[in-house]
Amino acid sequence: MKQYRRRRFTLALCALTALGCGAAHASDAFPARPIRIIVPYPAGGVVDALARVVGEKLSGKYGQPVIVENRPGAGGNIGTEYVAKSPADGHTLLMVSPSFAVARLFQKSISWDPVRDFRGIACFGAIPNVIVVPPQVPARTLPEFLALTRSGKAPQTYASSGIGTSSFLAAELLVQTAHVPLTHVPYKGQPEATTDLLAGRVDMMPMSASLALPHIQAGKLRPLAVTTTQRAQALPDVPTVAEVARLPGYEVATWLGLLAPGKTPQPVLEQLSEDVAAALALPDVKAKFRDLAIEGQPMKGPDFDRFVAKDVETWTRVVQQAGITPN
Repeated sequence: MKQYRRRRFTLALCALTALGCGAAHASDAFPARPIRIIVPYPAGGVVDALARVVGEKLSGKYGQPVIVENRPGAGGNIGTEYVAKSPADGHTLLMVSPSFAVARLFQKSISWDPVRDFRGIACFGAIPNVIVVPPQVPARTLPEFLALTRSGKAPQTYASSGIGTSSFLAAELLVQTAHVPLTHVPYKGQPEATTDLLAGRVDMMPMSASLALPHIQAGKLRPLAVTTTQRAQALPDVPTVAEVARLPGYEVATWLGLLAPGKTPQPVLEQLSEDVAAALALPDVKAKFRDLAIEGQPMKGPDFDRFVAKDVETWTRVVQQAGITPN
């Protein structure tokens, strides 16, 4: 009997050891197949470009293809929901921008939660927005534009690339903090909004610095202020909204980052976070990011999680104050 019990104990111990070794081997084997980075917007934009830069570096490190897949539609919800429902094993990731944090505030149909259903891998940095006006608008500074708006002498409008986008949030926060009666004119995207702004059919738009810079240099748009707390490297002579309009709490930027489904194992999240951080530190990646007007220090996973949670809280308050309800 003793010999039988001893034999059973030995077999059980061997089985547990084998399971432990198998688990360690499975963790060490990541990635076990190609990784997909889902971009919930059309190809060709800044979010898409960043995904391809980082994906190329990860592919070289892992010896596995890292495929950038565009799944646009419903303001980014189609691609985001796809990742939320994907296996949480680190092989399907999501590129995000500020609209990710506020989507549920505008669309009733959204089933995913930006805090509960995703975990951060890295925030790459942010693109400053710059408030621009066409030459037809007589204001040469932001205080002059705000005074013109408050005077009521002419209806003042602002364009955005859609409700919930960074351009909309930047303008709506200005409306609330500066107490000005600006009328929102939403467009399906930034190209359409830019066309009407250049033509003078709308009076103002907070536009990403990377897209605004060529028009500013050509004299087709006039910069009034940048929406970040620090001046933009690409526009060092343009003041911030906070400093020129004396609105110390004002800050908006188009941040960009990479997420995984919420139940992704911690070791996989940590490995992805470390490997993406290493890619972002490479000189050629830094140069490409500068070309795209990306500024600020990257954040690793846990810091990015806290950042997203704070962004959700901030914009929930702004949207509720604006009286906007989800459709």
